[in-house]
Amino acid sequence: MGYAIVVPILLLGLFIILGAFFTVKQQTAAIIERFGRFQSMRNSGLQFKIPFIDRIAGRINLKIQQLDVIVETKTKDDVFVRLKISVQFQVLKLKVYDAFYKLEHPHDQITSYVFDVVRAEVPKMKLDDVFERKDDIAIAVKAELNQAMSEYGYDIIKTLVTDIDPDIQVKAAMNRINAAEREKVAAEFEAEAERIKIVAKARAEAESKRLQGQGIADQRREIARGLEESVDVLNNVGINSQEASALIVVTQHYDTLQSIGEETNTNLILLPNSPQAGSNMLNDMIASFVASNQIGEEMKKQNLKKGIVPKKRTKPETPERPEEGEDLS
Repeated sequence: MGYAIVVPILLLGLFIILGAFFTVKQQTAAIIERFGRFQSMRNSGLQFKIPFIDRIAGRINLKIQQLDVIVETKTKDDVFVRLKISVQFQVLKLKVYDAFYKLEHPHDQITSYVFDVVRAEVPKMKLDDVFERKDDIAIAVKAELNQAMSEYGYDIIKTLVTDIDPDIQVKAAMNRINAAEREKVAAEFEAEAERIKIVAKARAEAESKRLQGQGIADQRREIARGLEESVDVLNNVGINSQEASALIVVTQHYDTLQSIGEETNTNLILLPNSPQAGSNMLNDMIASFVASNQIGEEMKKQNLKKGIVPKKRTKPETPERPEEGEDLS
């Protein structure tokens, strides 16, 4: 009989002892009530309470928490857009009582303030401004939340606009605009590159023509100097100018035929190769010069009869060689 009474008493005592002690986790606060009234706040560690009199009314998380709120609203240019606002908040250790007893649902309260601020700020902006001034929206939300939630023991650490999602049709239109703008820029760069290539090519061709002309002028100058020296050498040995010119023309004629024959890929060319061919060419050239001079003199005489005075030339005339013409005629 005594054993049956002792066992329940021991079990009841053990239950009372176990109910008197409790633990509180790190970064957590426990609210102790006595007969339904606030008694104390307990921090992390092993704690004691009076069994059947004190009770744990609740626990408050003191860590930094984040609440994501998605708000749909309209911009100034009548574009519907969805914004994701991330609010980072924390319960102040010195205001755990206010956070537990003054506010029933803190997340709903924060969400309401976020909706109110975003729907007051975004309709003042155009869609492009929403993307550019998202930091201004976040600052406005934080200022409003700090002012409202500090009374309830909550500290708003930071607010972020983490996503801006316009209507799908508006997003497609924006993508088309961006694509067209990029194509325009690409076309401008391609046109500029093509213009640079054309200018560079034209400059290169102009420089090439200039150098080519200079080379031809130098070549002709050297040829003339060589002919002059050849004529002087032939004159010294008793050969007159006409015979010297004929000899030089014939020599160049055969030199040309030799150079053509040496080219393996040269097409077939028919040229006169008789010994008198060079002399005939020279006589033909001289005859054409003489005929041209005679025609010019005849035209001057006719103009003088009509009373037409020839204008003076601004550039010096090329000296003619009448001596050779007289000798050859």
